[in-house]
Amino acid sequence: MTRHVEAVYEHGVLRPLEPLTLAESQRVKLTISDAGTGHSSRDMEFLKWAQAEVAAMEHIPSLEEVRRIMSKIPGSMAEDIIAEREE
Repeated sequence: MTRHVEAVYEHGVLRPLEPLTLAESQRVKLTISDAGTGHSSRDMEFLKWAQAEVAAMEHIPSLEEVRRIMSKIPGSMAEDIIAEREE
């Protein structure tokens, strides 16, 4: 059986953040991953791609330029997102 359990490392000991149904002295196999970032590898790949795209741009628009361009889009992006989530 495989379970994913978060734990905190304190004073040299891993302390699970939820109760475990294990027998006393039962051996288990641990796989440790840093849960600190909350970012998947796909997120990190996209971030690297986006940073490279921005670095390659000749002109990076200002916030005002972006607002001016976005204001020409009809409707509400918030309404579009809400409608998409309801589908």
